[in-house]
Amino acid sequence: MSQPAVMDFDLYLHQLGFEAAPAPTLDTLRQLQLRHTSTFAFESLSTLLRLPVPIDLPAVEQKILRDGRGGYCYELNQMFLALLQYLGFQARGITGRVVLGGSEDALTSRTHRLALVTLDGVRYSVDVGFGGMVPTAPLRLDTEAEQVTPQESYCIVRRDSGYALRAKVMGEWRPMYVFDLQVQGEADYEMGNWYVSTHPNSPFLGQLKAALTGDGWRRTLNNGSYAVHHIGQASERRQISDADELLDLLQHEFRIRLPQHPALREVVAQLLSEPAAV
Repeated sequence: MSQPAVMDFDLYLHQLGFEAAPAPTLDTLRQLQLRHTSTFAFESLSTLLRLPVPIDLPAVEQKILRDGRGGYCYELNQMFLALLQYLGFQARGITGRVVLGGSEDALTSRTHRLALVTLDGVRYSVDVGFGGMVPTAPLRLDTEAEQVTPQESYCIVRRDSGYALRAKVMGEWRPMYVFDLQVQGEADYEMGNWYVSTHPNSPFLGQLKAALTGDGWRRTLNNGSYAVHHIGQASERRQISDADELLDLLQHEFRIRLPQHPALREVVAQLLSEPAAV
């Protein structure tokens, strides 16, 4: 296994609530994933502003650990994998296709990054970058049983030469993404990230998405549509129409330090003035 890239792991662990490097155990992995998804927001402010999204580790470290931002899978899972390798976990990156809201058979673009972790001969999928439905615990690969997490329950089923992740939502199993264990190179991540951040058909380009988890809740934002989902209860939803209110929401409910971009408020106001997609 290649050596983990160098970054300020002491700062990273401190922001996750660790004063020293923990041992590479399953309990540590569970704590890391749960804390990560409740500390660092999933957000797409860069693609909303049509800015480049560099995914080299120094750029990701600067943006998330030092500038107080969040990111999406190519940033969050890239950084998390480096931390796992630093702590001594047997871990590597893998990719998949998002099928949320559609069929598991859909050949969507391969634009989701996550990690494969092997502990004591048991394989787990680990993901801290899947937005509003991100798993908050590692999930075993080689079982199709229901797996309970601090949020929803999930299951992973075999599909052809790969796997499908499903989440139990309102008592119904819904597909999230399909993936395989094919070894990925840096060029694979760069290509996927390029598509997500620049392609006209990308669901992120010119759009605002944010998500954060907490104790028994998830907060999600899709342009002006804001929701707080309580586990086992009805969700609270409201439509945001004021740019200042939305920017305040990002700062206080999603804990994101806003980028100092001169057009941010104008771009947000324009986004909120557009008709909501049906």
